[in-house]
Amino acid sequence: MNVTTISKFRKDAKNYFDKVIDDQDTLLITRNDGQTVVVMSLSQYNSQAETDYLNSTSANREHLRKSIQSLKAGRLEKHELIED
Repeated sequence: MNVTTISKFRKDAKNYFDKVIDDQDTLLITRNDGQTVVVMSLSQYNSQAETDYLNSTSANREHLRKSIQSLKAGRLEKHELIED
C-alpha cells in the first residue's frame, strides 16, 4: 500500500495510476483536511466486492469453510464443463 498527499498526487497522477494498476496495489491519498481517499484498480475492487459478497452470510461462510476443508483433505470431484 502506497501513501501520498493530494498535492503530490495532482503533480503526478498518471504515474500513481500506472503504479496502482501495474502493481495491483492500493494508494491512499491524504487530503489537506485530513480525510483519506483510497484508489485501487477496478479488478482489485471487483475481487474485494466478490469476497465481501461471499462472506456476507454465516451460512455461506460455513459452506466455504467446509469446501476448503474438503479441498485440503483431498476430497475433490471432477466435473466436465457444460458448453452453451
